[in-house]
Amino acid sequence: MNTMSVVQLRGVTKRIGSKTIVDHLSFDVMPGEVFGFLGPNGAGKTTTIRMMVGLMSLTEGEVLVNGLGITKQFEQAMMHIGAIVENPEFYKFMTGYQNLQHFARMIPGITPERLDEVVALVKLEHRIHDKVKTYSLGMRQRLGVAQAILHRPAVLILDEPTNGLDPEGIRELRDYLRRLSREENIAVIVSSHLLSEMELMCDRVAIIQNGKLLDVRSFRETQDGAGVLEVLLEVDRLEAAARAAASVAGEGSVLYSVALSQPPAEQSVQGQDAGSLTVHLRGREEIAELNARLVEAGIRVYGIRTQNKSLEEQFLEVTRGNQIV
Repeated sequence: MNTMSVVQLRGVTKRIGSKTIVDHLSFDVMPGEVFGFLGPNGAGKTTTIRMMVGLMSLTEGEVLVNGLGITKQFEQAMMHIGAIVENPEFYKFMTGYQNLQHFARMIPGITPERLDEVVALVKLEHRIHDKVKTYSLGMRQRLGVAQAILHRPAVLILDEPTNGLDPEGIRELRDYLRRLSREENIAVIVSSHLLSEMELMCDRVAIIQNGKLLDVRSFRETQDGAGVLEVLLEVDRLEAAARAAASVAGEGSVLYSVALSQPPAEQSVQGQDAGSLTVHLRGREEIAELNARLVEAGIRVYGIRTQNKSLEEQFLEVTRGNQIV
C-alpha cells in the first residue's frame, strides 16, 4: 500500500441485482495531482464517484481517504472530501459571500480569513457580494469549488464540471484547478467527456470500461520532459544516424529507419541516403543531446518532432472506439 496516497480504491465493486456495474476497481490518487476519470457509455464512472462520496453503498471493497475507510469511518473520511457531483446549488436571492457564510456555519473552524482566501483562489473578489442569480454558469461553478474547499479537504471530486461552460469558462476552470492542486496540495479528481481538456488539465487519467480499470495513463510527465518520448528524426546518412541515436538512447530504443527513395536534391549527400528514424528517448534533454551528437557527426538533420499519441488516440485505442460518456 502506498502510504503517500490520499485516495485509495481497493477492489471497489457495485452490483445491482445480477448485474456488476463496477468490478473490483483499484487505483491510487496522490496529493497535489489532477486525476482524470474517463469511460465509455455504461463504464461505471459516475457510479464509482457516487460510492466515493457516500451517495451509494459499496457491494465489496473499500475507499480510503487519508487512510480512513468510508464504510466504517464514514463521517471522519468525509471530512477530508470536497465534492460537486452535479451542478452546484445555491440560494439565488443571497450573495455569493452569504452562501459561503451559510455553509461555513455547518462546519466548525472555518474563519472569515479562510472565506476571503477561497474567494481569492477562485477569483471572485469583484463579484462575491453580488446575488448569485446574477452569476454566469462559470461563476457558479467557481463558487461551488470555493464552497467545496472551505474546510481544506485532502481531495476535491468534480463530476463533469465543464458541462455547459463556454470555452473561456472551461479554460478558467482548468487553470484554476491546476493552480489549486499546486497551492493547496489538494488531490483533484475530475470526470469529463472533453478529452482535449482532460489532456491539458490532468496529470494522470484512469480509463475504465464495463466497470473494470483498463489503464492509467500519465501525461504531465511527458509534458514536463520526464517521461518517455517517441521522436521522429528526418536525417541523411541513416546508418550513421542510427548509430548516433543508439549511443544516446540505447540499442533497443531505435526503431528501423525508413529510407526515402528519392530524397530532395537539397537534402541529399553524394552517395548517401536520407530518411527517417523513430527513437524512444527519456525526456526532452535527450532530444537536445541527440541533436548535438548528430551535428558533431556531420549528419544533417531536417526535422525533429515528437510522436506521442494524444489522449483521444489512446482512449479510442484502449476502449476500441466505444462512445464516451
